Amino acid sequence: MTTAIVLIQADRTAMVSLGQRLADVEGVAEAYSVTGDWDFVAIVRVPRHEKLADVITMTIGQLSGVEKTQTLVAFEAFSRHDLEAIFSTGVE
Repeated sequence: MTTAIVLIQADRTAMVSLGQRLADVEGVAEAYSVTGDWDFVAIVRVPRHEKLADVITMTIGQLSGVEKTQTLVAFEAFSRHDLEAIFSTGVE
């Protein structure tokens, strides 16, 4: 499984509807509206690295209202649960 984090800048007129349209894209596991330099973050999960172009460039990048994207491909995943297990001494 390949995971990518896609940062998205949107046209202001698309802010109301773009989040749901991002969430509806096949391969988008989660979509968030965020503050800061970017307007949305999409978490993309695909079975093969080669599918990223289909989801990000051919689909997300073509959605009406998407002005700019930046993609971060994850090398390794960590979660609080995983980190707690690594550092656990078994003593509470």
